[in-house]
Amino acid sequence: MWGRLLLWPLVLGFSLSGGTQTPSFYDEGGSTGGGDDSAPSILPGPRGYPGQVCANDSDILELPDSSRALLLGWVPTRLVPALYGLVLAVGLPANGLALWVLATRAPRLPSTMLLINLAAADLLLALALPPRVAYHLRGQRWPFGEAACRLATAALYGHMYGSVLLLAAISLDRYLALVHPLRARTLRGRRLALGLCVAAWLMAAALALPLTLQQQTFRLARSDRVLCHDALPLDAQASHWQPAFTCLAVLGCFLPLLAILLCYGATLRTLAASGRRYGHALRLTAVVLASAVAFFVPSNLLLLLHYSDPRPSAWGNLYGTYVPSLALSTLNSCVDPFVYYYVSAEFRDKASWHAPIVPATQEAQAGGSLEPGRLWSLSAMIVPLHSSLGNRARPCLKNKQTKIKKRR
Repeated sequence: MWGRLLLWPLVLGFSLSGGTQTPSFYDEGGSTGGGDDSAPSILPGPRGYPGQVCANDSDILELPDSSRALLLGWVPTRLVPALYGLVLAVGLPANGLALWVLATRAPRLPSTMLLINLAAADLLLALALPPRVAYHLRGQRWPFGEAACRLATAALYGHMYGSVLLLAAISLDRYLALVHPLRARTLRGRRLALGLCVAAWLMAAALALPLTLQQQTFRLARSDRVLCHDALPLDAQASHWQPAFTCLAVLGCFLPLLAILLCYGATLRTLAASGRRYGHALRLTAVVLASAVAFFVPSNLLLLLHYSDPRPSAWGNLYGTYVPSLALSTLNSCVDPFVYYYVSAEFRDKASWHAPIVPATQEAQAGGSLEPGRLWSLSAMIVPLHSSLGNRARPCLKNKQTKIKKRR
């Protein structure tokens, strides 16, 4: 159901791709072209509305009437800031509370470290949104300057793709714990968790770095609007932004999603082989996969469609559809706390003010060297999916141990 609701930007994009004329319902009324018929004709292109730099001022961009209408319509000035506001209203308190519980009241397991970083990434994503909310509500007027625009763009994409990479790291940790429980005693420790967290943050930073290397604030011709990242010169489109966002989509979204699918698929196969019922675990896993796919695939697919064939006859002003789909992607930071934390009754108990603080015991410090049965009971509060697997995991462990004894 989530997938059908969140794929509407693709449908809207296909409806816009038939030509470069702006649908009347997308404009708030009146002509947004703001100029005469002598304005230069500019072909729509990928990633940001393509603009023609004015001859007498390199900081002013001229856009075609169709792009201006999409840029100034109700979707970017009303719907997009409303979605960002929802992320702020839900994501900030939900992730803030989750981060506090994980940091102060959770057992010190490797899984805790991964989920602390996920909550931090989602929290930082929400904190990066207020400047963009102000920008859209002001009718696409950026008041904070060039440096702030570059930083806001890099922070938005860096933290969003950092969340995807951390979700992949969590799925790998769960895969090792259940599919390879004996080997996980040595592999699944603090060192591995720390390495996965550092790798995710470094990859996110590397993917976001190119977003700070090019000018992104331009004044819209024949207006007082200063745009941030929404209109870019034609020559910079192919030379810089195309490879940058292609790497973002492939390395920051599709490859991590593939890892998530493979890890959770192997986990479910292991549970099925145990001969026990795992319907609840299957439903929780389906929610994890569906939320990741529904929130991240549409916007990244739109990016790739941009670059596959940016001609007007192919996709037209598809960037007008990408902007709301990007806002929808940020909603994943609101869903993560409820999928990974609050669905667990034990986590909700830990979040109460009267819950005792869990000390860093010797067993928790040992990371993956816990008894197989206790591995799940201690981490039940941390990952709700695997809190439901506790007893179901034990037959898998016993089967593996029996096979090893027979070989000996």
